[in-house]
Amino acid sequence: MFVVKVPCVNGLEKTEGCAAAGNLVLEAMKEIYSNEQGRLVDVNLLDLEEIHVDNSNLQTAVELIYKNSSEIFEGKPKTIFLGGDHSITYSIGKAFFEHCNKMGKKSCLIVFDAHADCMRSVDSKFPTHKEWLRTLVEVGFSPEDIFLVGTRNLGPSEIEFLKRAHIKMIGMNQLIADIDDSCDILMEFSRGKELYVSIDIDVIDPAFAPGTEYKEPGGLTSRQFLYMIQRLNRVKDLKALDIVEINPDEDVGNLTVKLGAKILSEII
Repeated sequence: MFVVKVPCVNGLEKTEGCAAAGNLVLEAMKEIYSNEQGRLVDVNLLDLEEIHVDNSNLQTAVELIYKNSSEIFEGKPKTIFLGGDHSITYSIGKAFFEHCNKMGKKSCLIVFDAHADCMRSVDSKFPTHKEWLRTLVEVGFSPEDIFLVGTRNLGPSEIEFLKRAHIKMIGMNQLIADIDDSCDILMEFSRGKELYVSIDIDVIDPAFAPGTEYKEPGGLTSRQFLYMIQRLNRVKDLKALDIVEINPDEDVGNLTVKLGAKILSEII
């Protein structure tokens, strides 16, 4: 399994702690001996790489993540990116859909997030973690091929944008009412497409994942989320995943870092 650390942060000076998450998640994986499918977990056997970014030069960082991601998609069948905050998904997502277009394949994106991240972009050259999805649509990712899952706090401009763009959504009430049906919907949505899954840890309730900057009550339990990601991991054409917004500076008892390691162990 190819795992890439991407310690980039562009969160309006609120997500700096996320830069350390990748190393800490991998360290926590050393305490996991097998995943729930019975596969042995050995972090030392991972094919590991890092995109070395300078967070004081965001434009160069964005370009570097995009360039490296493009090369990765050319050569790797499946890649997990460890952030970093959610701004990294803009560059990776852009490289992903351009690669799929080049190969004559259709791309799709499933985003687990308490927020839509569709604020109006201040600078479209390097959108923040609050703007990346809207900017990704504006540069060409088809909104009909995006599915937002678990959102529960949207700004007025985001609601207007999501309706206008016809981006699909599954809210918390629908998830809780029938989690199996929600998984079926997502798996059907991805059928026949190359799939990228983006995981903002705040989709999980802060009772289970306190180590993130923007805590939103009323989220998924860690058990519910693990079930969903285990289901999606069966999708044949799952090509990329990211795990973002884990902020060790906000964590309690290393709980969120350990959960990140648990999620990673279920994906590999």
